[in-house]
Amino acid sequence: MALTDEKRAQILDAAVEEFQELGFAGTSMDRIAARAKVSKRTVYNHFESKEALFRAILDLMAAEAELALDISYDPERPIKPQLNDLGWAEGKLLVNPAFMRLARMVVGETMRDPALAAEMNVKMQRIMVFGEFMAAAAKSGALSAPDPTLAAEQFIGLIKTRAFWPVVFSGVCVSREEMDCIVSDAVTLFLNTYGV
Repeated sequence: MALTDEKRAQILDAAVEEFQELGFAGTSMDRIAARAKVSKRTVYNHFESKEALFRAILDLMAAEAELALDISYDPERPIKPQLNDLGWAEGKLLVNPAFMRLARMVVGETMRDPALAAEMNVKMQRIMVFGEFMAAAAKSGALSAPDPTLAAEQFIGLIKTRAFWPVVFSGVCVSREEMDCIVSDAVTLFLNTYGV
């Protein structure tokens, strides 16, 4: 990693911790610089403002989510293992402490700022990916899902109810073993409703 990339990563890590502890309003570039062990000038060389720094964190989170959800329906494969893969595409993020630390910080800020919540919702297009998967599976006859977007929301909800929201409030990520059970249960419940 180049020195400038390393400094940028240090600043982002420090900013996440500061935003998490003090919220957006309570965080200052001085405190971020001190926590990152860099000069304030270095922080401003990478990020022109606190807002730009916060948005860089949002972009980082959205990019991680997008990368994890590079998955589409394959009509040649049985639906159950594909739903398991889809559940784990979300699950991989939720067992990652670094990602969940970002998520906790962002959730806190979006509750304070409805405009930011709307912006983040646009960036995190997971429902669209899941909805496309459900629509393709329904079209091929593997699922009976007249409303693929609703089916996608319900599937994600089965996972997030046990593996996202409790972590947002407690700060303790579920283990891979726990996530395996959560995904398996979600697939079973989902197929009980939408399986053919």
